[in-house]
Formats: sequence, structure tokens, C-alpha cells
Amino acid sequence: MIAVNDVVYRHDDGTVALDGCSLTVADGETVLLCGPNGSGKTTLLQHLNGLRTPDEGTVRVDGRDANEQPVHARTAVGTVFQDPRDGVVAATVGADVSFGPENLGLARDEVDRRVGAALAAVGLHDRADSRIEALSGGQRARAAVAGALAMEPDHLALDEPFAGLDWPAARRLLAHLEDLRASGVSLVVATHDLRDLAPRADRVVALGGGEIVHETDEPDPETLREYGVRPW
Repeated sequence: MIAVNDVVYRHDDGTVALDGCSLTVADGETVLLCGPNGSGKTTLLQHLNGLRTPDEGTVRVDGRDANEQPVHARTAVGTVFQDPRDGVVAATVGADVSFGPENLGLARDEVDRRVGAALAAVGLHDRADSRIEALSGGQRARAAVAGALAMEPDHLALDEPFAGLDWPAARRLLAHLEDLRASGVSLVVATHDLRDLAPRADRVVALGGGEIVHETDEPDPETLREYGVRPW
């Protein structure tokens, strides 16, 4: 379980990015975060594995404080950034995807198994030796997703995962997210495009001005429009 309790976060210039946010994501649950640009979606995601430290409040992952135990948080919560370049740590696709599992101290055959499965899931099984810089924007996005999948996390946080993907790639990723959900992995997805995800989500949470302004398990297009969200 991920538990965000009364989190307040201010940027260095004093701007309040999150203002008393509370959110609980149960194991195996799929939650969509939506809202206009600047509403706090990305900042909230960055708190789930300790990438940011709240000024007030707490974030707990499986009962452990994410900032006091960041290794656990970053192992348990796989994160896919909106800009795939933000997560690149190696020159080639295979090396980049294997970085996380290798740092868990796993045996080579287990690392190779995870990397192979992750690349296959996003349709990059034949690009392991390709240089990251040679990939298209959509391929980089898929490589970033593969890096998170290779960690085999209990929770997965994705920031606009379908941005830059063509329909075949998006459909492949959507199918894999369905498989993860069925296996008990919880998904927290920040997205502007609710069309394909809303029917599969357990809850839709709208943010505005750093606050959670609406939460529902039966999203209504007209209501979402009131909160600056473009529905399906």
C-alpha cells in the first residue's frame, strides 16, 4: 500500500506545489491522476518513491516512510518519468534497462531474464544493443517503461506514459499494464488522456492548485471538465 498523508510541498521559490494532499493506493489498485498543467500531478508522483521530500506530512510505502527508507521506496515503486531522458543512466537500451536489477545484486541470469521480459513487453526485444541517442522519441519512452518493469516493482508510477507513442506501441503497453494489474501490481498513472485508461481504473483523482479536488470510482465526463480535465 502507498499512503500519502497531508503532504505539503513548496518549490525553492516558495510556490506551493502540493497543499495538504492525502491519497491511499491499495495493493493491486489502479488510480488515475488527472488535472491541468501545474496542478501537482508530477510532483505528487515524485513523492511516492522519495524523489522529493515533503515539507509537511508523510509518504509511506508498504508501511515504511519513503524518505527515511528511500532504497525500499525506490525498489517497491517503479517510476516512469514524463521525459524519458530524465531516467537515462547508460548508453545502450540493454544497459539502461539492466541498471536497476543489477543494483539489486541479482544474479546475471535473473537480470537477463528481467531485461528480456521487459523489452519484449514494450516491443524493443531487438533493440538491446541500440544506443539510446539513436532511438526515436516513442522508442525512448518505451525504453523508460522497460527500465521500470525490469525492477518488477510492487507499485508502478507512470507520468504520461502514452505521450509520444504510436497506437500499436500504446496498445502493447496498455495490454501489459492490464497484465500487471491482474498480477497484483498497483498502478498510479498521471495522464491527460483518459480514454483507454478510465474504464480500467478503480479510481480517478483530479488535482487542482496542488490539492485533490475530486475523487471518484465512476468518472463522469461533464464533472471532469469542471476541474479542467479533458475526458474521453
